[in-house]
Amino acid sequence: MSWIEVIGEGEAEGELKDIYTALKEKRGKVANIMKIHSLNPASMRAHMDMYVTLMFGKSGLTREEREMIAVAVSSANGCDYCINHHAEALNHYWRDGKKIEEFIKNYDLPWLVERKRKMIEYAVKLTKSPGGINENDINELRQQGFSDRDILDINLIASYFNFVNRIALGLGVEFTPDEIKGYNVEEVSE
Repeated sequence: MSWIEVIGEGEAEGELKDIYTALKEKRGKVANIMKIHSLNPASMRAHMDMYVTLMFGKSGLTREEREMIAVAVSSANGCDYCINHHAEALNHYWRDGKKIEEFIKNYDLPWLVERKRKMIEYAVKLTKSPGGINENDINELRQQGFSDRDILDINLIASYFNFVNRIALGLGVEFTPDEIKGYNVEEVSE
């Protein structure tokens, strides 16, 4: 599952057990990316709070758009764990495995509307060359109808997935086909 010790749900006690229980109630199960925090339960709680806020909280971005950012950033970073988890969630909205596979390989697709393409271009540029971001990038998003709050959310989600990708890649977090399925993907409570 990973290259460091992980305390499983069956061995968890105290705060960690409470967090695992809360995660199962919110998401339906506990992902390995959360279990990797088991030696530091406070970081697990903070990670989950940020995830729920960014991916399910109030925003001008749709759930589909948020999952698109997750997949594009994870693909740019080569993080198979996050690609697979969020491709599964994105497919809840697209219901087209072939389109998902195309999107993982190349987000610049003819069927992708310009608004979403610009959103993804920004997220990938922030991932690959953050020092190259400038006000013109922000203005391009505004021209596509994104509000400043939307732009903040695009930035936060892209930044969050860069953080999570590095946790998964840096600690060897793995997935199985069963582990990536069965999560609540439409949950919106914070």
